[in-house]
Amino acid sequence: MRRKSKAAYMISAVAEQYGIHPQTLRLYEREGLLRPSRSEGNTRLFTDDDLERLEIILKLTRDLGVNLAGVEIILNMRARMEAMQRQMEEFILTLNQELAQRVRPVEDEPQNSLIPLRTLVPEVRPVNRKKPRKS
Repeated sequence: MRRKSKAAYMISAVAEQYGIHPQTLRLYEREGLLRPSRSEGNTRLFTDDDLERLEIILKLTRDLGVNLAGVEIILNMRARMEAMQRQMEEFILTLNQELAQRVRPVEDEPQNSLIPLRTLVPEVRPVNRKKPRKS
């Protein structure tokens, strides 16, 4: 896995690294699949996050034969799924915190305030069953 850095790469370096034409990267940007930042001189600058996204695009198009419309749908679905995952994690965290707050007061109550279990459940005794005699 690539280490995250704040480095930015120019379009020519990215095109060479991935064996694609710079026009292909421009097309991906026009289609909204990539969003490189721009320098003061308006040069496209690709970050490590952009390169990860490009790798996904290339895997989908080269290896799986997905067209650009399909790539867009898949990338949007991935983004939604990641957002849902974050929401679920936040929900679970909130739920765990709330449960911890509700359980803690019960643990802190004096023992004599709890009703003994044996008063709620009748005593269960084993039944003595006689085995039938063999004839």
